[in-house]
Amino acid sequence: MQPIMQPCLIDHIIVTAASLEAGAAFVQQALGVEPQTGGRHPRMGTHNLLLRLGDALFLEVIAIDPTAVHPARPRWFGLDARAANTPPVLSAWVARSTDIRASATQATEPLGNIEPMTRSALEWLITIPADGCVPLDGVAPALIQWQTGQHPAATLPDLGLALAGLEIFHPQPQRVERLLASIGFDGPITVAASPDGAAPRMVAQIDTPDGRRRLPL
Repeated sequence: MQPIMQPCLIDHIIVTAASLEAGAAFVQQALGVEPQTGGRHPRMGTHNLLLRLGDALFLEVIAIDPTAVHPARPRWFGLDARAANTPPVLSAWVARSTDIRASATQATEPLGNIEPMTRSALEWLITIPADGCVPLDGVAPALIQWQTGQHPAATLPDLGLALAGLEIFHPQPQRVERLLASIGFDGPITVAASPDGAAPRMVAQIDTPDGRRRLPL
């Protein structure tokens, strides 16, 4: 008998930006708070800012690190496909698994190769497609399995923010729903059809000390 997989949970949501400064301003305008300094990802040539949304959940602003060496492969989350003047956007999310290989194998959509990553003392495994783009038109999750004891969100300042829900809009919502079911996802996500002709997108509902806000506005 196969062991029962633990459900995948939402781990973090990602804002991609041309620079960390632009991403921080985007978050500040929407949520009224500034994200905190994160660190660098040597293998990807990127760096980030972080904002706690729960004990094991955070928002990440990620951008190409202009001081880093260009990696030999495409960067993650479609950063290489972004024009320099593209505004910041909520462009990806990450689901946490206790067995990333089993979750990736059961997924109904290809989520990419499982890659080891580091940031300072943190280590983790994460799925990254070979082309660096987010699967399923930008709304499929990356899978992550942390290899350090404490979740990084627990080390961030608690500014009173919490993720209330993530809304996913896609022209084929049933594909998204099948994917979430295949990895045993459990969390505050709703899936709906995109309006005719509209591109897939995501909207985060975030509770703040000043009430519930949307990202993007």
